[in-house]
Amino acid sequence: MKQQEHKKVIYQVFTRLFGNDNTTNKPWGTLEENGVGKFNDFSDKALTEIRELGVTHIWYTGVLHHAMVTDYSKFGISNDDPDVVKGRAGSPYAVKDYYSVDPDLAVDPLKRMEEFQALIDRTHENNMKVIIDIVPNHVARKYEGMNNPEGVFDFGANDDINFEYKRDNNFYYIIGESFKVPNWKNNYQPLGGEAHPLADGTFDEVPAKWTGNGSRLSQPHENDWYETVKINYGVRPDGTKDFDLLPEGYDKKDYKAHFDFWKDKTVPDSWIKFRDIAFFWLEKGIDGLRYDMAEMVPVEFWSYMNSSIKMKFPKALLLAEVYNPDLYRAYIHLGKMDYLYDKVGFYDSIKHIVQGHGWTDHIPKVQEEIFDIEHHMLHFLENHDEQRIASPDFAGSAEKGKPAMVVSTTISSSPTLLYFGQEVGEPGAENAGFGSPTRTSIFDYIGVPHFQRWTNRRQFDGAGLSSEEKELRTFYKKLLAFSIESDALMGEYREIHYYNKDQNPSYDHRIFSFVRWSDTEKLIIISNFDAFKSYDLNLLIPEDVIKNWGLVQGKYLLLDQLDDSLKNSLHVKDGKGILKIKLGPLQSNIFKMAKK
Repeated sequence: MKQQEHKKVIYQVFTRLFGNDNTTNKPWGTLEENGVGKFNDFSDKALTEIRELGVTHIWYTGVLHHAMVTDYSKFGISNDDPDVVKGRAGSPYAVKDYYSVDPDLAVDPLKRMEEFQALIDRTHENNMKVIIDIVPNHVARKYEGMNNPEGVFDFGANDDINFEYKRDNNFYYIIGESFKVPNWKNNYQPLGGEAHPLADGTFDEVPAKWTGNGSRLSQPHENDWYETVKINYGVRPDGTKDFDLLPEGYDKKDYKAHFDFWKDKTVPDSWIKFRDIAFFWLEKGIDGLRYDMAEMVPVEFWSYMNSSIKMKFPKALLLAEVYNPDLYRAYIHLGKMDYLYDKVGFYDSIKHIVQGHGWTDHIPKVQEEIFDIEHHMLHFLENHDEQRIASPDFAGSAEKGKPAMVVSTTISSSPTLLYFGQEVGEPGAENAGFGSPTRTSIFDYIGVPHFQRWTNRRQFDGAGLSSEEKELRTFYKKLLAFSIESDALMGEYREIHYYNKDQNPSYDHRIFSFVRWSDTEKLIIISNFDAFKSYDLNLLIPEDVIKNWGLVQGKYLLLDQLDDSLKNSLHVKDGKGILKIKLGPLQSNIFKMAKK
């Protein structure tokens, strides 16, 4: 395995919720009723606490100016129609202006770009890097760039709307039909039924455009991404591609070769638009981009986009949301992504285990399937799309996520994602309006109660946390801070699960164990996923591992990296290792071999 520097830990924070200390939490509440956080809430104190949690990168989610219902017309911003906005605060994935930021997040909306630039600088001063979203597959139904650089035209501004498709159109059109808002079911009403001058069941769009998820209906269904329109990347309606294809063997070539391939090619207008958007933000000091629903955009575009970025910003971190395992290698090797979500595989499997349904036997199989690309697969247990661990539909208890987090963080060299509030057991229980409980709403003005107990009215000292919440945060802090300093976690991996299950009658499918090592560090890691059962067993270390580690007969001191008071010993005899372990419910050990 190629040695890397150290693991990365990405802290995803929903920016408008972070500093909001309002506890009203009225369903469909306005900004004035429920409050909203600001860029300035990320003070030096807040950023110091985040960094000391073991964070290397902050992903500020919901930064770009997206469609919302709050009235900012006095600042020269047009109002959006509630019929095509999800929630009152709006979806951060319905971007309205790619060259500006959300006015909600600024103390002075007229100076919102300056306030965000100050946050970028402040984050860097606190030794962390900045990631923001780019949403290439779709834009808000009403896109309106008020801050375009000179020579930049809005999406669709130069489209020939007489055709369903033209290569350099930015959108697809439904000729001869007008857009109609969905036929709402289940008693849904925009804004919860509150009267609003624009909430009249209509939205003027002629001709209608394809919807963001690819629906070609002029009246999309209520579960379609009706608040967005799909971007045209030169893929004809029949699925054929209206651009050059990468020659065979380009999966083996570096980004410089990909850049050279595209530099003399004519590409669709949408490709150029998004490349320029990426450059705009990277030139402001952004260190990385998270690409929403990247698999819905052709891989050739990513070859063009990412090779262009890497030529100018070789250290930029490029992270993509891709859910189809059959596309993983293409989007890494051809699309030149640095990292992809490891959801359909690792996350889905470990969630099943946490819920008590799955066996840990499946984990080695999942890892084996992506072994050649394991470094590129981002691990997470929560993000804005997924249920909170503590919610009843996931585990019903934040404690049950602890063994999963240990395995997720230490099993590979991939980055780790932590979603804000996960570290204090946030359950996502609020009835926010458009959002539904089990997930913290990304559509509404809302407070995040458990997290607010940590922010403590912007003191960021955790004074309001319960003793259990404080202990949980300490667990995350120890684990993540260790992970970013460990050499072994960027080194070799060997599961010892099946070896122990075959030879050890006290070992079963609710435990998982493996070893990690480098030239300078040796780790033995074991986790108990059972919430009730304790284990008292001799963990066996195979002969080939003992030989590889260069251990001779004798006793070796082990120090647990999660509990400073816990020590143990590895006994080596006849070339084999034995470690006597008492493992309580949901307990994990990361035993590091002490240097002699």
